[in-house]
Amino acid sequence: MRLENKVAIITGGGSGIGREAALLFAKEGAKVVVADVNEKGGEETAAEIRKNGGDGFFAKLDVTNREQSRQVVKDSLGKYGRIDVLINNAGITQDALLSKMTEEQWERVIDVNLKGVFNCIQALVEVMVNQGSGAIINTSSIVGINGNIGQVNYAATKAGVIGVTKTLAKELGKKGIRVNAVAPGFIKTPMTSNVPDKILETMKEKTPLRMLGEARDVAYAYLYLASDEARFVNGAVLCVDGGLVI
Repeated sequence: MRLENKVAIITGGGSGIGREAALLFAKEGAKVVVADVNEKGGEETAAEIRKNGGDGFFAKLDVTNREQSRQVVKDSLGKYGRIDVLINNAGITQDALLSKMTEEQWERVIDVNLKGVFNCIQALVEVMVNQGSGAIINTSSIVGINGNIGQVNYAATKAGVIGVTKTLAKELGKKGIRVNAVAPGFIKTPMTSNVPDKILETMKEKTPLRMLGEARDVAYAYLYLASDEARFVNGAVLCVDGGLVI
């Protein structure tokens, strides 16, 4: 198994890509902390892990809350004694054209998608430094690379995540900690379930592979970057987008 006996915290683990990653990591031998603001979804994911013979538990986490971030790290250490992997997967969208975007929409997306990444990394980095090892994987987006109309707040956060990733790869690499990012393209998840069929078809046509991604496609990218197979990968941004950004 590719993650045998490793301990992984996955934010946003109660649904979509996070849920798929949590189940995959457990299947590959990891002990999984399913961290999510959604108690129902998080508990269901953790229960399914255990039902399948894996080891995992749910931890309530609003990533904008620094104290909760620290508590999740404390609880994870209390149960497992170490933390090997952090997947900063939690994220939201609140789309609007710039002229119509409210300050609340701007700040909410910044708080969850960018400040949340900062909170979670800062809460556990000392643990990984003391261990002399660790893998941090941040979720960016191709929107953070190419931009997208009506998503100036989201694009800003996902570009920011790339900056955080590359900076911390340099800061923490000498401590034995790898920091990488995954930039998904258009992925079919609950977050995109309300997108009109016409737009879905347009996205398919724009993608060289002529298909849309699934949650498992991103989960397997997380798995690679979390595993020892990626031991010499640091500061990378792995696009999982069917070739949309080339």
